[in-house]
Amino acid sequence: MLWPAPLRGRNAVSARVVIPGSKSVTNRALILAAQANSPSVLKRPLVSRDTELMVAGLKAMGVGAIDEQIAGDLAWKITPTKMQGPAKVDVGNAGTVMRFLPPLSALAQGDISFDGDPRSYERPLGPVIAALEELGIEIEHDGRYSLPLVVKGKASIPGGSLTIDASASSQFLSALLLIAPSTSNGITATHKGGALPSMPHIDMTVQMLRDFGATVSVDKAAQSWRVESGALHGVDLVIEPDLSNAAPFLSIAMVCGGSITIADWPKQTTQPGDQLREILTQMGALVSFSDEGLTITGGESIQGIDIDLHDVGELTPAIAALAALADSPSHLRGIGHLRLHETDRLAALTREINSLGGNVSEDETSLRITPAGAFGKGLHGGTFHTYDDHRLATAGAVIGLVVEDVQIENVATTRKTLPDFPGLWQSLIS
Repeated sequence: MLWPAPLRGRNAVSARVVIPGSKSVTNRALILAAQANSPSVLKRPLVSRDTELMVAGLKAMGVGAIDEQIAGDLAWKITPTKMQGPAKVDVGNAGTVMRFLPPLSALAQGDISFDGDPRSYERPLGPVIAALEELGIEIEHDGRYSLPLVVKGKASIPGGSLTIDASASSQFLSALLLIAPSTSNGITATHKGGALPSMPHIDMTVQMLRDFGATVSVDKAAQSWRVESGALHGVDLVIEPDLSNAAPFLSIAMVCGGSITIADWPKQTTQPGDQLREILTQMGALVSFSDEGLTITGGESIQGIDIDLHDVGELTPAIAALAALADSPSHLRGIGHLRLHETDRLAALTREINSLGGNVSEDETSLRITPAGAFGKGLHGGTFHTYDDHRLATAGAVIGLVVEDVQIENVATTRKTLPDFPGLWQSLIS
């Protein structure tokens, strides 16, 4: 199924956008709320495939989760309980679900089975499984150290010290830290391996643990994190807008001209997407804060950029789309871990931008993008494949703003983190 990417050209926009809640914050909050000693209320949660899979997994293990309306906003009330098996959990292709729920399920009594989409079998999970086994948890995985698997829950986790290689995904480390308060002895986790990607997401995990009442100590020099055993308490939490999902919408102002305002952009946050302010400034935009939110105003051109995106890899597809429309070359570095995401994002971006007449070359950890011409001159229409990757779909939509007849294959994959991307996108540029 093909979706014609709406064409606007260099016709200035002026719009304010309300971005749905952060997936990263929502799913971490759900894991912590499930362990608390009292109910939690999560206001303005993201409602998308990834978060719905997380809620469904919690419900399968017995955790209470109901919808409420508070002052006109959606809220989820999470009521913790003793988790029970047997249960079956579908992780889809959601990294947070496939990595955060198995450790939590070890706190259940009984067998919890995990399965997912075909791509989920290929995504790395071994370090989490190995760490749980090191903590004494029995897991059936037929020696594959990947999905599908069965956690043989005993309603308790001893905890202790462990070493983990989280160089392929910071979620490996977060998965263990998030359940550490519920272990008998807490957890001290030390990273040994290549550079840790997405450090802001680990900082997010630490801050949210503290928000729920956990005691956390961090030694970044030793790459070691200690979470003490202790009760978590329920919280009332307003979920921040997903700043990474703001990237394609902010790109509209840079590509078409004019300005886009993202409502409720937090002044302080641990979300990696906050780095868009600095990145887009380097690419020629004007950034400003007001009571309305964060505003990006496009310039006369999009400037190429040489940047290490190791800590903010999820922004790469949007930055690559802008780089393909820039007036000078770009080098996006430090992103080798993106080969293990929903798809091999480096290979996919190279293939799809080049299929439209672009000039992208890849190596193991980076992309070099040489524009065919400013604002898409030299590019042509065609099918932009998504490989069931939501960020590929939004990247194609950005290019389609100024390149005629770009057809996005399976735009519905954006529902992973955006409930109605096509509708919201169309409303802003029509």
